Amino acid sequence: MGGSDLASVQATVHGHVQGVFFRSFVSQQAEDLELAGYVRNLPGGNAVEVHAEGERKRLEKLVSRLKAGPPAARVERVVANWVEYSGSYSGFSIRY
Repeated sequence: MGGSDLASVQATVHGHVQGVFFRSFVSQQAEDLELAGYVRNLPGGNAVEVHAEGERKRLEKLVSRLKAGPPAARVERVVANWVEYSGSYSGFSIRY
């Protein structure tokens, strides 16, 4: 059983995603899925960057949750790029 299918995803979430608790939503989802990485607002006010690492299946779940977002958010699109697993994060953090 290849349970260590580790991957990394860098996702940009576009839409009404700042000032709607999107970062704490992402942080909660990531911790729930036992993923590591970070989330931060991007300049311009209408995008959030998420970098997460862990099991590929869990990352796929996170990406689908990003498309839904928290109640107050309005997600227009999610652009996800799968990248090489780095193992450089100890947990999940919100960057300001």
